[in-house]
Amino acid sequence: MSGKLYIVPTPVGNLDDMTFRAIKVLNDADLILAEDTRTSGILLKHFDIQTPMRSHHKFNEHEEAPRIAERIEAGENIALISDAGTPGISDPGFMLSRECRRLGIDVECLPGATAFVPALVASGLPCDRFVFEGFLPLKKGRATRLSILSSDPRTIVIYESPKRLQRTLRQLAEAFGTGRDACVCREISKIHETYHRGTLGELSDFFSLNQAKGEIVIIVGGCHNAAADKDSPQPFPESGEYNTKTVNSN
Repeated sequence: MSGKLYIVPTPVGNLDDMTFRAIKVLNDADLILAEDTRTSGILLKHFDIQTPMRSHHKFNEHEEAPRIAERIEAGENIALISDAGTPGISDPGFMLSRECRRLGIDVECLPGATAFVPALVASGLPCDRFVFEGFLPLKKGRATRLSILSSDPRTIVIYESPKRLQRTLRQLAEAFGTGRDACVCREISKIHETYHRGTLGELSDFFSLNQAKGEIVIIVGGCHNAAADKDSPQPFPESGEYNTKTVNSN
């Protein structure tokens, strides 16, 4: 009898965000696949989970996926986790899930943490319709992608590293117009969680003088009038920085 692949979200910051069901699945699994066993080891130790663990990351997932699928076909229940959030969302997981589906193996994804949902909802920008871009192309295709997104009427969600944040904000302002409303969300669910709201021009100027740290989600308002975005800045209500409530990440 075939086993099952469980895709298990893990906290993006505060360990208290771990669900009871996720803990049970990780305890009951025959094996846990982790993006980084050192990072996940802290999580497993915190919840006293003794299940064996091995690495499964972007550098080995292509060759590992068929081998893992064979083990599940043989009857093992295997859980996949990433360093934080839901596997497959800008993290390893897609190849294994696809291989299991191809072979008719059951795949069950638990609901749980992912960084962009709280960032989107708390940004103050419309969240009824949005497009999730993840990380933009670093070089090839980047300008083309920004040009396409500049006319999209939906709210846009982008992941970015703190080192590339200012460059990306500057390029967004150039492509979308300096007056487009946006929000830079930092360290979701962690003790230093902050939201910086304003126009793309304001945010680009702010982060050119203030180095960001931690995990970053950029939320950009959709295009309502491309000409207005480029020529007539429309300040975000209460633009500027504000801090959310302090969250204990331990």
